Amino acid sequence: MKVLVVGGVAAGTKTAAKLKRADRNMQVTLLTKSRDISYAGCGLPYYVGGMIQEPEELIVNTPAKYAALTGVEVLTEKEVVSIDPQTKSVRAKDVKTGEEEVHNYDKLVIATGASPAVLPVKGMELGGVFTMRTPEDAVNVRAYVEEENVKKAVVVGAGFIGLEMAENLQQKGVSVTVIDFAPQILPNILDPEMAAYGKKHLLKKGIKVITGTKAEEISGDKKVSSIKTSAGVLSCGLVIMAAGIRPNTGFLENSGIEMNRGTILVDRTMKTSLTDVYAAGDCVQVVSRITGKAQWSPMGSSANLEGRTLAQILAGEQKEYPGVLGTGVVKLPGLNCGRTGLTEAQAIDAGYQVETVLAVTDDKAHYYPDSAFFATKLIADKESHKLLGLQVFGPGAVDKMVDIAVMGINMGARLEDFENADFAYAPPFSTAIHPLVQAVYVLMNKLNGDMVSMTPAEYAEGKAEGFRILDVAPVPTIPGAEYIDLASVKGELPGIGREEKLLLVCAKGKRGYFLQNRLRFYGYTNTIVLEGATFFNDVKVKNDGGQVSREEETRVKALGFLKDKRTPDKFNGRVITRNGKITAEEAKAIAQAAEQFGSGEVTMTSRLTMEIQGVPFENIEPLREYLSEAGLEMGGTGSKVRPVVSCKGTTCQYGLIDTFELSEEIHERFFHGYASVKLPHKFKIAVGGCPNNCVKPDLNDLGIIGQRVPQLDPEKCRGCKVCQVEKNCPIKVAGLKEGRLVIDENECNHCGRCMGKCPFGALENYVNGYRIYIGGRWGKKVARGRYLDKVFTDKEEVLAIVEKAILLFREQGITGERFADTVERIGFEQVQKQLLADDLLERKQENISAQKHMKGGATC
Repeated sequence: MKVLVVGGVAAGTKTAAKLKRADRNMQVTLLTKSRDISYAGCGLPYYVGGMIQEPEELIVNTPAKYAALTGVEVLTEKEVVSIDPQTKSVRAKDVKTGEEEVHNYDKLVIATGASPAVLPVKGMELGGVFTMRTPEDAVNVRAYVEEENVKKAVVVGAGFIGLEMAENLQQKGVSVTVIDFAPQILPNILDPEMAAYGKKHLLKKGIKVITGTKAEEISGDKKVSSIKTSAGVLSCGLVIMAAGIRPNTGFLENSGIEMNRGTILVDRTMKTSLTDVYAAGDCVQVVSRITGKAQWSPMGSSANLEGRTLAQILAGEQKEYPGVLGTGVVKLPGLNCGRTGLTEAQAIDAGYQVETVLAVTDDKAHYYPDSAFFATKLIADKESHKLLGLQVFGPGAVDKMVDIAVMGINMGARLEDFENADFAYAPPFSTAIHPLVQAVYVLMNKLNGDMVSMTPAEYAEGKAEGFRILDVAPVPTIPGAEYIDLASVKGELPGIGREEKLLLVCAKGKRGYFLQNRLRFYGYTNTIVLEGATFFNDVKVKNDGGQVSREEETRVKALGFLKDKRTPDKFNGRVITRNGKITAEEAKAIAQAAEQFGSGEVTMTSRLTMEIQGVPFENIEPLREYLSEAGLEMGGTGSKVRPVVSCKGTTCQYGLIDTFELSEEIHERFFHGYASVKLPHKFKIAVGGCPNNCVKPDLNDLGIIGQRVPQLDPEKCRGCKVCQVEKNCPIKVAGLKEGRLVIDENECNHCGRCMGKCPFGALENYVNGYRIYIGGRWGKKVARGRYLDKVFTDKEEVLAIVEKAILLFREQGITGERFADTVERIGFEQVQKQLLADDLLERKQENISAQKHMKGGATC
């Protein structure tokens, strides 16, 4: 029998190889449009990010190797343009020559996969605009990022590929914005509240995410420079189009084959509506294993399974493909996400009586190093108790949770079937009761009435309105809430009526359930446990407009909100800029935020942050979320590295260095990079372009000043009566002595204004560099910094000194003292010696990991 397979990536190569193994007498020929076959499409983002070093690693098999291993005849660069089911033939075009050829078959397998969706956006032809589907795409993107030194990228699409690309571009040092037309990330993959958790995590990790936004036009002169969206214009040097995929089935348009939205319809034997024509992979619509209804699930895993099953069927076995669950996992920065089965919305649409739960559990024994969490949502049918779906977040092995759920759903398992499942346990791997079983227990408690709870989705919708919030965490954590010590509850709670509506909130959910159990015993009839507790939900107690407590003032001060002393409950919130620089779109967002959440006024601080005035206490969190979605951050307070400031050395006639570039790099490395590092006190950094000191670098904890060190050639000095160098020296440390030009090297501030002034070339050469001051400060106890003896000529060396100064302050500073005090106490010479050595960097991880300066000395 002659079997012709069209398509050579996952389903096609799997079908052909398995079929040949099943029956060596089969004549199997594989046609593919691509030059490559059997490549790791799911690994492409990781090549871009550098996790996979060589592009050859993405190729599972070359055509020659595959043919030798399997016995399949492989014809590459052959694009099938039409099929004729009457004559059982396929017409293909040679991609290189354009010549057409006809191939006959007894059985035809269509496995042409899918391609990136092409959005109707002007500017797609510009350099720096890419899709991501083939190894060539990945190679081109990585080369472009490196060769063009791309700083900003926009990824269009917040599905699996889009988010994987975002993470890997960030790994390359690129600032990434992800946009999606859908109202959430991972649409149709996660329920909205789970997607919101993922989005919040991405924002915390520095990836800007804008949902509900349409890409409209890409602009640039030959290369992309910006993309216009419905939310405004985003500047960028790279655009990745990852807004979904479309099945490669255009060549079937007039074949008579049944399709739905471009996907080929098949029965459970993978047979199409045409005689002896079968299909598998991303171009095929199969069925849901749960509902039996049609489902398109273009995943590499299911494509391989479909291909293998199809090969067995063609070889004569009595088999059926049971369908898909839409199982998938995705790696985000510092967090993994997995899912399988139906979402809550899909289960409701399918007609199930749905119950869900959100459970936060340990992922392994809590005392074991690197233990973390799983935040798991289970979806089940109320009547049958069958598990219908799972969604999970966690830094660790979320695939383990997903895979157990997959097996359970495959077998039609009820929740009770998981109850005493004997899963593997040892502290490095899991918990004594498996995390999935723990989540099942919570859902069973909910179903049988042992626990009455509120889901995060319900809480976000405002279902807790009118409830009194009780904080039952191990220590008080919810500002404004009444704290309940669980161990002390042995009867009626003083001042709390048994009929009151009580929302019980702890850290993860367990203690809330424990309290509910006790209170119900003592006659409390209206208690609700908040699922996921403060771990998953942003729990706030509404302020009644009165005086805000001191504890709350301290808490929001750490977020960048300082009390406006003229009012009882209003604050001024600091928005971080990049040395005073913001884009036009960011300025609009700040203005809109000021009008929506504050008084409408915006001021600038001395550290070049912007302050939104008159923010009511209850508007603080909505304001932070609004600006976070616009890619802006708030803060700039506390005992940590503060926002960096610089003069305008890039435009000033006296500027000797690019102060904006250097200050932005320091901002990223140390304001952002050390954002979570506690110091004895605040640590301020300033960059000056020249010794004019306009930004007062020597009055900061650490100051950097551009230098231009003159290299005098005394042989060229003619001893002119009017020396032009002497005339132009602003501090008069250069002049003639005994008829020759002399520069006092101890007094010269290296301003560079003497350069080129000698008509005979005595001062044509110079060395550009940086002078670093340490231990300066403003305030009540003003101290001018002292500069290190060395003039640094390498920027990386300067950045290393900055980092070592921060590390020294953290390691050797006393909580409450400024860096100036530390330098004075230890001694300048000793500090300088440490900064010029590398011991501090070698102790970096130990230093940062130490529990020190938990309450620093900064009060603003």
